Amino acid sequence: MTTPVIELTDVSRDYGEVRALREVTLSIHAGELLAVVGPSGSGKSTLLQLMGTLDRPSTGTVRVHGHDVLALPDRWLSAVRARWIGFVFQQFFLTPYLSAVENVANGLFYHGLRRSVRLRLAEQSLRQVGLGHRVSHRPQELSGGERQRVAIARALVARPSILLADEPTGALDSRSGEEVMALLRELNGDGTTIAVITHDRALAADMPRQVQLFDGRISQDTAAVVVR
Repeated sequence: MTTPVIELTDVSRDYGEVRALREVTLSIHAGELLAVVGPSGSGKSTLLQLMGTLDRPSTGTVRVHGHDVLALPDRWLSAVRARWIGFVFQQFFLTPYLSAVENVANGLFYHGLRRSVRLRLAEQSLRQVGLGHRVSHRPQELSGGERQRVAIARALVARPSILLADEPTGALDSRSGEEVMALLRELNGDGTTIAVITHDRALAADMPRQVQLFDGRISQDTAAVVVR
C-alpha cells in the first residue's frame, strides 16, 4: 500500500466551545476522485481547510504526502500548498481588471518565476481546460462556467498532485455544472487526485467514492480506494 497523499488520524477541530470536527480518520490515495458530502454545518468546510493545510487540527494528526502538518512551520506549510495542493472555490475569486491568462498566472506568483514564464504556463493551463481562445478576456466577458474553468486553470497551473474543489458547481447553471464536473473527471483521468466538497447528494453519487459527514463525524465512507 502506498503512502496516502492526504491522511487524517483521529482529527478534531475546536473553535472555542464549538467542536466542528470530531475524531475524523480519513485516507486519500493518489489518483482518487471522491466527494465529501453533507448538509450545512456538518464540518465539510473545516475538513477542507485541514486537508488543504489552511488550518491545523486541535487534536489528531494531518499528513500530506507523509508530512505531519503540526510539525511544519508556517513557511513550510506555504510551500506544501504551493507545490502539492490546488484549490477551487464556489466563488471564483478572479481579479476583475485582469485577463484570464493574468488571473491564472497569479497562481504562480510565489514560485519565483519571471512574468513571461508565468504567462506562458498560464496559457498552457487555460488550453488544458479548453479556454485557449479566451486568454485575453476579462472575467466579466466570460460565462459562469468559463470563469470556473479559469479558476480551475489557476489551481492547476503549478501542477499540484491534489485538487480540492469546494462546491465547484454551486454558482453555476446545470449545464455549466455538468461541463465543470466532466472537466474534473478528465483531469482525474490524467492522474490528479481530486476531492470535491459538496452538499449535492446527486453529484456525490456519481463519484467513485463518497465520504458523508454529519455533525462533524464521518457517518459513511464507501472507501472505494483506487491506488494507481
